[in-house]
Amino acid sequence: MRDIVVLIFLFCCIAAAIKKPWWGVLSLAVFSYLNPHAYAWGAVRTLPVYYVLFLVVAASTAITKDKQPIPKDWRIPTFLLLWIYFIFTTTQSPLPDIAWSKFWFVTKIFIPFYFTWVLINTREKLYYLISTIGASIGIVAVKGGIFAILTGFSHRVYGPPNTQFEDNNLFAVAMLIAIPLILVWEKGIKNALLKKGVLLSIPIIYAASLSSWSRGALLTMIALTFTLISNSKRKYLMIPLVIGGVFFVTPYLPEEWFGRMHTMETYEEDASAMQRIEAWTDGWNHALSHPFTGAGFDGWMHVTMRDWHSSYVEMLAEHGFIAFGLWISLLLGSLISLTSLIRQTKGVEGLEWVGHYSLMTRTSIVCYMVGTAFLGLSYWDLIYHLVFIAALIKKFALEELVKKNGMNNNKTKKDQKVIA
Repeated sequence: MRDIVVLIFLFCCIAAAIKKPWWGVLSLAVFSYLNPHAYAWGAVRTLPVYYVLFLVVAASTAITKDKQPIPKDWRIPTFLLLWIYFIFTTTQSPLPDIAWSKFWFVTKIFIPFYFTWVLINTREKLYYLISTIGASIGIVAVKGGIFAILTGFSHRVYGPPNTQFEDNNLFAVAMLIAIPLILVWEKGIKNALLKKGVLLSIPIIYAASLSSWSRGALLTMIALTFTLISNSKRKYLMIPLVIGGVFFVTPYLPEEWFGRMHTMETYEEDASAMQRIEAWTDGWNHALSHPFTGAGFDGWMHVTMRDWHSSYVEMLAEHGFIAFGLWISLLLGSLISLTSLIRQTKGVEGLEWVGHYSLMTRTSIVCYMVGTAFLGLSYWDLIYHLVFIAALIKKFALEELVKKNGMNNNKTKKDQKVIA
């Protein structure tokens, strides 16, 4: 029965992509983050449904007129340079078979971003893309949160099976990254009942993240909460809610949970933490000795025989300082760009959306940067989606700003003629 439902949903997505290619971008996001096929039981679970949908979107994009040129934003050539540099480091890898296999895997993740660049050509479409990503992760997160609450946080919450989010640590960070995107979705909802339902999902997602038992997620949760409160216009309401939530949840958390979180203070006594520090040290030393090539994709197998457990170390150790510079510039540059947009459009009538979109996207990127300091997720499609969402926010914001300034100038000239 599940297989039939997934197939029907896939056919609906294919039909949508054929009718309007930009709907195909949303469909790809659903299959990337919600992973509906992962919940099938039969043959559908192993079918390459994502690639079938990808081919349909590619064909639709080739013939549609409803697209824009690739935006002239610095992030896109930086991203392409990073991919090209991956080719170079892969050719120098001490584990060529493993490195090339991972390179093609990463390339398959990167290629669909082209559709985002050319098909998401209006602010309305951007809203639906942000909402789709947030809702896709949020649906699974709410399911996990309800499970966590009903079981008293005694079991760990995992992501969709056989997906990039399956691990409890990865899924926990993804859930927290999705919360600001869900808030963008909520802002545009007109139905009062749905709006309340989406807001109610946020504390449930917090519960799911707590029940992941992930120490990195706890730090990410603190960063997310602090950022949301510090930028909220209703601090007087949010602060008591957060404090009340902490006091309400704490008695239900098992002793084992507190024991695991306590290891952040006594990391010298925790074998897992010490192994991570050793892996980071080995990765840093390898980058110093191979500053331009690194160890290639999955180079931890050659350098330290332990997973890097850090996106920063992963990028640096596997591809060297140049690739790391390109990658970190995408993150930090986007944070700076979004902050600048907030300032540029503050108080400008009709551009209130820019501040909200920019603030929430910036918050999601901050969550990624905090959470993946302890997880090797430097090739995660979610962060690149956020970077390109930031680029599109800037594009549409500046277009509307120029248009508004042009209208104001024309109005001023007309007023001057009347006075004359």
